[in-house]
Amino acid sequence: MPKYVIEREIPGAGQIPANDLQAISQKSCSVLSGLGPQIQWVHSYVTDNKIYCVYIAPNKEMVLEHAKQGGFPANSVEEVKTIIDPTTAE
Repeated sequence: MPKYVIEREIPGAGQIPANDLQAISQKSCSVLSGLGPQIQWVHSYVTDNKIYCVYIAPNKEMVLEHAKQGGFPANSVEEVKTIIDPTTAE
């Protein structure tokens, strides 16, 4: 199943308190539950002004539907074509 990277522009994201991140995560999980098992949240990276999320989903449209239902921005949704890491150099 395809993997996607979602860029969410959220000014001040890096300053969001832990309890607010927990509430956002709970909302995301609730929406995911309603969409069914074919979409999965892998993890997210929080930076100063953006959150980058990694999802597994059958298509980009389902990722966008999750964002719509959750009220989350999805400024960019890109399908991961391959993954490289230091072992790729070997």
